[in-house]
Amino acid sequence: MTRPVTLFSDNLRLAGELHLPPYPGRHPGLCICHGIPAVPYNPEDRGYHDLAARFAAAGFATLLFNFRGAGLSEGDFDMPGWTRDVTAAIDYLSTIDAIDSSRLYLMGFSGGAAACIYRAAYDTRVAAVVSCASPAHFGDLFEGTALNGCLTRWREIGIIRDPSFPHDMDRWAAGFREVAPVAHVNRIAPHPILFLHGDADEVVPVAHARQLFEAAGEPRQLTIIPGGAHRLRVDERAMTIALEWLRSRSSG
Repeated sequence: MTRPVTLFSDNLRLAGELHLPPYPGRHPGLCICHGIPAVPYNPEDRGYHDLAARFAAAGFATLLFNFRGAGLSEGDFDMPGWTRDVTAAIDYLSTIDAIDSSRLYLMGFSGGAAACIYRAAYDTRVAAVVSCASPAHFGDLFEGTALNGCLTRWREIGIIRDPSFPHDMDRWAAGFREVAPVAHVNRIAPHPILFLHGDADEVVPVAHARQLFEAAGEPRQLTIIPGGAHRLRVDERAMTIALEWLRSRSSG
């Protein structure tokens, strides 16, 4: 019940796959949004694929795709661009006959969660959001030469492929400030949001989750995973909580 998908965002081709539940009917739709890759693309890594299959088996028509610059998708990593990629994913899910468009959900991880929060703040089609290890802001990138170091590493990883990108460094850097979730998360209400974060997160300190929770409107929920690291997609406790939370929203 899985089929390949091609999305188009800013004339870029984004690679994805749609996982459908193993029974007929109109299902809630879920888009899973990966984080900023920390290693080069590895087609043998099936972690997100297996996660999408799990949520599909639980009754969610689940879209998994690669943001621009990642995996088999075209383009170069750009934070505002990632938010537009989420719009392309929502647009696609809204066209699927097997999906109830009144029950469209986003679940993002780290930088993907940041893109989800930003998009959900301005797109009323999003009925609920699960934010996993999202930064509240990207302030650490702008300390000293940190952003230049990130740019070098992202070239090595392969999410920035064009040697001349970014064409305007200041504008590209401003995109991270523009998307900072803490400045937008309050606009998601009255749609619900769940924040999941590990208290041992080695990439995004748990204080970011608390800052987002304080800024968000109701209904909101913050669940801290004891000993949880940054890669919550491989934390069974976190993913079970996410699944049960989404089930409670989709059935209500």
